[in-house]
Amino acid sequence: MKKDERITKLAESVLKNSVGLKKGEKIYIEAFSESTKELFEEFIRIAVKLGATPFYFYNDNAFVKNLVMTASAEQIEQYAKWHAALMDEMDCYVAVRGYDDLFALADVPAAKMKLYNNIYYNKVHFDRRIAKTRWCVMRYPNDTMAALSKMSRTALEDFFFDACLVDYKKMGKAMAPLKKLMDKTDKVRIKGNGTDLCFSIKGLKAIVCDGAMNIPDGEIYTAPVRESINGKIQFNTDTVYGGVFYSNVCLEFKGGKIVKAFSRANNDKLQKQLEVDAGARYMGEFAIGVNPYIRKEMMDILFDEKIACSLHMAIGNSYNDETFNGNRSSVHWDLVLIQDKAHGGGEIWFDDVLVRKDGLFVIKELEGLNPDKLK
Repeated sequence: MKKDERITKLAESVLKNSVGLKKGEKIYIEAFSESTKELFEEFIRIAVKLGATPFYFYNDNAFVKNLVMTASAEQIEQYAKWHAALMDEMDCYVAVRGYDDLFALADVPAAKMKLYNNIYYNKVHFDRRIAKTRWCVMRYPNDTMAALSKMSRTALEDFFFDACLVDYKKMGKAMAPLKKLMDKTDKVRIKGNGTDLCFSIKGLKAIVCDGAMNIPDGEIYTAPVRESINGKIQFNTDTVYGGVFYSNVCLEFKGGKIVKAFSRANNDKLQKQLEVDAGARYMGEFAIGVNPYIRKEMMDILFDEKIACSLHMAIGNSYNDETFNGNRSSVHWDLVLIQDKAHGGGEIWFDDVLVRKDGLFVIKELEGLNPDKLK
């Protein structure tokens, strides 16, 4: 069977543009699940062609589950030590994740996942990969994703490549005025069905995401001042976190802390997730999604957080120095609210000025971010 030319185009774009791989550099290429094989092989081939040296690692959530369920803390420490040493050697990191079994980790106890995240994921990925390498993480279309998105496999692949190969230079230019506005904003207010939430982003820089660290991309994020959040927000998308399905999560805040929470599905597990550590009851991110080709939930956060006309907030860990609000947690869980008319509408206000209504930016300098202008 002839290889889809879009796979080569995507691999070249990620290696040349997203991580800027150069001759003589070292790159860690990680693939999750069998469905990623074609793109995984293309990443390796093109990395070598560019004169780089790849370290490639095939992974799967079934492998992760076996480790997490059976390994001691000492064994996970050793596992993390090896991978941390490898990551320290790398200039770049690329991961393509298929997640053929999206719910593979659903029955792993929260305490065991916390141990794995604290010992392995945080030390290898947060402390090294995110902090020290040029990196890009992406998904790959498979039968699981097609089923969750209620698309045929062919329709999903067309959608996937449209979303991933969007004109990121144009997007980045259009996001510049929003970054400028967010950088000088103090008070944010979000209004909508079941939602009236206020918080500050004063002093926390906005980060433009235009094809460098995620594919597909298309968001601008910052973090709320940790104790500033008050009110209630009703997210309107389904989500999977830690292999567990949740639906329409609602959070209520007082002084930045989540004081009430509810999910239509697995509410008991939501309550346990909020007790994982002290930071799990505070938020680490606030972001606005703008990818014009992503218009509905896929139940895959790498896509869903980029939905045009959406916003998202993350329970738990705050990211890099420019957006760090002081919150540390083994949890980083993005939850999405779509605000176009089809999903009930809603508003975003910055310092008492209406910025976006029913998913569309209403300030002239931001109109270039509306879906019809970015395509």
